[in-house]
Amino acid sequence: MRKLFTVLMAVILATGIFLTQRTSAQAPSSMSYQAVIRDADNKLLVNHSVGMRISILQGSATGIIAYQEVYNPNPHTNDNGLLTIEIGNGIPEIDYFPAIDWANGPYYIKTECDPAGGTNYTITGTSQLLSIPYALYAKTAETLTGSGSFSHYVGESYGGGVVFYVDQMGQHGLICSSVDIFSNIAWSDVTSTIIGTTAQSDWDGQANSNAIIAQSTAISAADLCDTYTNVNNGTGNYSDWYLPAIDQLSLLFQAKYQVNKTLDSDNDINTTALLKTYYWSSTEGAGGGAWYYDFYDSAPGPTNKTSLSSIRAVRAF
Repeated sequence: MRKLFTVLMAVILATGIFLTQRTSAQAPSSMSYQAVIRDADNKLLVNHSVGMRISILQGSATGIIAYQEVYNPNPHTNDNGLLTIEIGNGIPEIDYFPAIDWANGPYYIKTECDPAGGTNYTITGTSQLLSIPYALYAKTAETLTGSGSFSHYVGESYGGGVVFYVDQMGQHGLICSSVDIFSNIAWSDVTSTIIGTTAQSDWDGQANSNAIIAQSTAISAADLCDTYTNVNNGTGNYSDWYLPAIDQLSLLFQAKYQVNKTLDSDNDINTTALLKTYYWSSTEGAGGGAWYYDFYDSAPGPTNKTSLSSIRAVRAF
């Protein structure tokens, strides 16, 4: 009677994913993976050759295969039934491990096992890779930019305006419009009815703006940002602008020097530096007012929706 086997598989997240590195000057090119192999009686399969195939799936547990590899010679379990492999150091069957765009996840690891040591993979399991090592992200950024440096930076003229925030990889962030969309305008034409929590996020300006637009009957600061379209030197139309949340305005103020330096030095009549004025945020106050940011004194504050302030649109990339 053929004996069945089971396998307990887990990416070692509790202690971190281990990265291998040839020299101190090279970026990591693999990560350690461990699995405990047991038989049908739940006994450890010790000191045993095991056939393994590893796939990195993109998007879902049944997503496309971004990378796949096998191993020759076969990996062996140790005295405790523990099998250890280096994903990325096997024999590639599909694509190339360093080419994986780790920023474009989520990613899942699919393991296929043949306890007899062959390629009859009778045991499979899939688990989400919940923690992608920063060094692998950095390697992806190096591949994308060709230099190891991040591709975007605060103060860059890009995407219809000026970048004022980037994430740690420099691949995503926030852009402010190169002009004030409007000055001396009320927050909304509906001033006596509270929208509620859907417009009170400190950081999600897009969600706030959607809620404001849904309530307004004719015009609001969020409407003006939503309908703003910028053509950036003929490279494309950008129509996904929105009124920033209060924390996004705070980030914009912190980047004011870099943004204004870019806007003041490009000799473009279609740009205007950030002003020493009050800018509306899309964050509604819990009491019914709305939050603005004072670009005079670097201070946020609540005020009536009927007050007049300027607006600067933002968009994400």
